[in-house]
Amino acid sequence: MQNMIKINKVILVCLFLSLVSIFKIEAQGTGINDDNFLGGNLNTITTAVPFLLISPDSRSGAMGDVGVATSPDASSMHWNPAKMSFTEDNVGISVSIVPWLRELVPDINLQYISGYYNFNNDESIGYELRYFSLGDITFTDNNGNVIGQYKPNEMALGTAYSRKLNRNLSIAISARYIYSNLTGGQAAGGTETMAGQSIAADVSSFYTYPTQIFSRNSQMSFGLNISNIGNKISYTETLTRDFIPINLRLGTALATEFDDYNSLTFAIDFNKLLVPSPPLIDDNGNIIRGKDPEVSVVSGIFQSFGDAPDGFSEELREVNISTGLEYWYDNQFALRFGYFHEHNTKGGRQYLTFGSGIKYNVFALDFSYLVSTSNIGGTNPLANTMRFTLIFDLGAISN
Repeated sequence: MQNMIKINKVILVCLFLSLVSIFKIEAQGTGINDDNFLGGNLNTITTAVPFLLISPDSRSGAMGDVGVATSPDASSMHWNPAKMSFTEDNVGISVSIVPWLRELVPDINLQYISGYYNFNNDESIGYELRYFSLGDITFTDNNGNVIGQYKPNEMALGTAYSRKLNRNLSIAISARYIYSNLTGGQAAGGTETMAGQSIAADVSSFYTYPTQIFSRNSQMSFGLNISNIGNKISYTETLTRDFIPINLRLGTALATEFDDYNSLTFAIDFNKLLVPSPPLIDDNGNIIRGKDPEVSVVSGIFQSFGDAPDGFSEELREVNISTGLEYWYDNQFALRFGYFHEHNTKGGRQYLTFGSGIKYNVFALDFSYLVSTSNIGGTNPLANTMRFTLIFDLGAISN
């Protein structure tokens, strides 16, 4: 019992230190530091098809975009496919709609359908369909004459297989086809364009075990997902090809039952893009700090841990931090709250999120809302982002 109390104290201290580190990073801002070689300037990592990283579901969207170690649901395909083996129902379907960048344009949105089928009590198959519409685009020539109208769109179709290795641990592998048509075949600068295509894979793991927190039943979980490991993408016949957003997501979650009706979950995720950082170049195009980003996919993954121009301190700034809380009453009504932090020199996405959910019999409805806290001047295009998700637990029909 004494050992259990010590373990519980260590867990709580670690969670507290995680929160303190977040607010410490926030307080640092972007002021110029003598130890900062870049002088606080932007040095963002950009990739093709960034829509693959958009949080598609309202539950995680209301919890600051956490999800790699939270309890499994029908949206686990995006966050951590390995969680699917621990689902309570045999069949689940999730349908989400995300109006995107509403502060800039009114007709960009993400539509996401995912689900799973659990068989043999320790194996699952998952699927997902992600469709991203970028609204109407008018193409003009150098003189401003309209030469065409097009609705750019991107999509990803994926599947996954998850299996328990024992009662606490599972692993999963995923495959995904990515299609991105941004120009509709229109020529750009005299160069013919085409739709970009890529094949990618995910490797993920999930570990969960029961524990006691202050004599209350609890569940501690850890998750790891390396997603979108795939070939570069190109929109022309030239040799120029761009990385897709290969991403490392690592996190933990602690769920505690206060009584038969009330439960609370705390979760924290750390995210890092596994693609090369932009180097610092001089007026002649020579690299004076950092490394050459024109490398293979495998080399880029390993290089991403040590190629930032400002050294290790910049590598740490490339890690995004998400934290979230979820409260359930009687497993029927949920309230959620979260915070997402990205360093100002890496894009400056910083926002609070909140939302709610209601569950009845075989279906659940979730909603989330985003409030920007970024101190970068101007209107944040992510402000007031809403998400809507409808979940069907079809396995509950036979229960």
